[in-house]
Amino acid sequence: MTRRGLYRVSNQIPGVIMSNTKMFLVEFIGTFALVFIGAGAAIVGAGLLGVALACGFVLAVYNYSYGHISGAHLNPAVTFGLALNGTIRWVQAVMYWVAQFAGAAAAAAFLHYAVTPVGGSLAPAATVGVLTNEMPIWAMVVELVLTFFLVNTILHTVVAGKGGNMAGWAVGATMTFAILAGGPLTGASLNPARMIGPAIFTEPSLTDVYTYIIYFFGPLIGATLAVMAFNFLNPIEEEDYEEEMEAEPVIEEVEVKKAVRKPAARKPAARTAKK
Repeated sequence: MTRRGLYRVSNQIPGVIMSNTKMFLVEFIGTFALVFIGAGAAIVGAGLLGVALACGFVLAVYNYSYGHISGAHLNPAVTFGLALNGTIRWVQAVMYWVAQFAGAAAAAAFLHYAVTPVGGSLAPAATVGVLTNEMPIWAMVVELVLTFFLVNTILHTVVAGKGGNMAGWAVGATMTFAILAGGPLTGASLNPARMIGPAIFTEPSLTDVYTYIIYFFGPLIGATLAVMAFNFLNPIEEEDYEEEMEAEPVIEEVEVKKAVRKPAARKPAARTAKK
């Protein structure tokens, strides 16, 4: 990118922040709720099914509540996939990430200081599974596959509009099933913010570099593959592309004709007959 391009992007950021304040606030609140309720369910010993239902219902409810404002991503991997697909701008995606990580950290801090005085611990809510420490590569593969399923569902039901009024429940159900399947293996984070937020306040063994690699790059790669699969299964029709390309010149031509149209020539005044 040229210096002029960087200058333009830097000038866009303040405008994007001001014009999309509602979106960023919604992403902060939604991610806060996801971590607070999901990790909170794990802390109180709700069990695998309880945690899965808690996270799934949060995603479904916030899709219906705030989906029309920000899309209710609540997940940096989802935001990355939608930016890669062109659904949102990259400048906007960066602001989403800031809101999501901040919301996750705030929720984790609230849980940490709320449960520590009574003997609780945030560690069980962090990403824990049999593959995390024993086989980190396979743990990343599990996170990759589960995130692929989640982003794939979002692209087809929400972005493509094929889910209709049931899109929110489809996303929530996918999250629930993913946690039920991957919870014992990796903790089924599927969300870098969901992992990094609680990891800030947990013991060092849960915050080593391998853990960040697993739960950060796994979901991002999974989201990338989901976008590639979506674009392959839903290619842009050649006819639609040609119509889209031909539409703009026609409009411009009509506007030009209207702009340069000359007023009608005046008729010469009738001559009076000479006497």
